[in-house]
Amino acid sequence: MTIQELPTGTFDLPKHPDGEGSVQVQLDPEIRIDTAKVFAVYGKGGIGKSTTSSNLSVAFSKLGKRVLQIGCDPKHDSTFTLTKSLVPTVIDILESVDFHAEELRPGDYVYEGYNGVMCVEAGGPPAGTGCGGYVVGQTVKLLKQHHLLEDTDVVIFDVLGDVVCGGFAAPLQHAERALIVTANDFDSIFAMNRIAAAILAKSKHYGVRLGGVIANRSVATDEIDRFNEAVGLKRLAHLPDLDIIRRSRLKKSTLFEMAPGPGLEEAQQQYLQLAARLWEGVEPLSVQPMRDRDIFDFLGFD
Repeated sequence: MTIQELPTGTFDLPKHPDGEGSVQVQLDPEIRIDTAKVFAVYGKGGIGKSTTSSNLSVAFSKLGKRVLQIGCDPKHDSTFTLTKSLVPTVIDILESVDFHAEELRPGDYVYEGYNGVMCVEAGGPPAGTGCGGYVVGQTVKLLKQHHLLEDTDVVIFDVLGDVVCGGFAAPLQHAERALIVTANDFDSIFAMNRIAAAILAKSKHYGVRLGGVIANRSVATDEIDRFNEAVGLKRLAHLPDLDIIRRSRLKKSTLFEMAPGPGLEEAQQQYLQLAARLWEGVEPLSVQPMRDRDIFDFLGFD
């Protein structure tokens, strides 16, 4: 069974198990984000997804777009450079009202960050219990019920590490394009390959497609580019290993709030150009991920 793309650009999601052998959480197919461009940001743990997501959110807002960033990590630290604090999570707020969602108002879980970026931290279940997919589903459901998505141009999901389980793959059921953040090293590229495989599996049943790769914390991109060429990926932006990016996190700030310093203007321009490119639309990539053993041999660094 294949996806039927409707004239409106939305997708008619088939009502069947999410992939052969899958035990993934099934989200309500009626709860869709169909009024905004939706991007899901993935990558190896610690690669800089939250920094990338937050600066990209601000870049979209600088282009005049109404932006919502959703952090999908129990650490709930995706949006702290935007809000200057660790905001309560949706799951915490729901727990405080004994999961009676009808008692909540948008102000209970949505916080305005720098330059008007709206911020939500979905959170996650306690360690070793529950499933992140439930949390993502409840977050989108609340946003939909409170009509917040109707006034949003761009939604960015910042997703936990390189987890490919059903829970934290749930944003892929809502996203139009998935972006992968990587560095020019073995572990990051290895993780990127597995994430690409997960996105490819989702794309068989949902509207999500791979949009491209963001090179981060890397002076060079030669190995990233070599891998991309081999599997069909494409680099969309390159953020070098700049000290001012590291310092921006320490100052709880986005790059657009930092005082001038080496590399700052270049980094800001990279994000602004990336936002403009994504808004205009990037072509979906046809990717053929490698098997683990093959990529191990392929990434034979000298």
